[in-house]
Amino acid sequence: MRPTIVDVVILLSKSAEMKASEQLAAKCVFTAIDFETTGTVPGWPVEPWQIGLCEISCEGGVTGGFSSLLGVSADRPFNRFAPGRHALIRDELALSPTLPEIWDELAPRLVGTPLVAHNVGTERTMLRKAAPLHALGPWIDTLKLSRIVAPGLASYALGDVIAHFGLTDAVDAACPNLCAHDAYYDAVACGLLLLHFLSLPGWRGATLGQLTSA
Repeated sequence: MRPTIVDVVILLSKSAEMKASEQLAAKCVFTAIDFETTGTVPGWPVEPWQIGLCEISCEGGVTGGFSSLLGVSADRPFNRFAPGRHALIRDELALSPTLPEIWDELAPRLVGTPLVAHNVGTERTMLRKAAPLHALGPWIDTLKLSRIVAPGLASYALGDVIAHFGLTDAVDAACPNLCAHDAYYDAVACGLLLLHFLSLPGWRGATLGQLTSA
């Protein structure tokens, strides 16, 4: 039975993924991503209200970034424990674009690029909802890497982890006038955390495949 065009595309895609997984992570350019969300509220879907992205590499550090508020209706409730400044800007959020509405601006930064997040579940879910036809990734989870590098920490929250590794000042310097639970600040924190891990002895030869499967 002859292969169909779909079979050929699948084989080429798998071949490209295998080659990408063999790349040295230290030679890759990554996009670190963070969403701030409404949190879980019974009867309502979890929605993002801010996105932050930063382009990072071992050779260049943080070399590009993007941040945007995202549209959330004025009448929807937030989980009362949801962090961030959303309560102060509800009127602005009601007028902001939704994630699908800015997809054309985001796509060049996300498609075909290794993506990094701290606990990737939220970021991956939000992007799948916004762009279900795009196969994004591979994904690197700095939460999982943190547990490998520093087992036994009392907290693996992003702010606590960057403080543990002495990275807080570097993140603050890269994000003047911002703080934790701003999506761009947290994306930069996540990116710099990955670069820190890749600078450690024994990690400099890590491949992209090893990081994604950690």
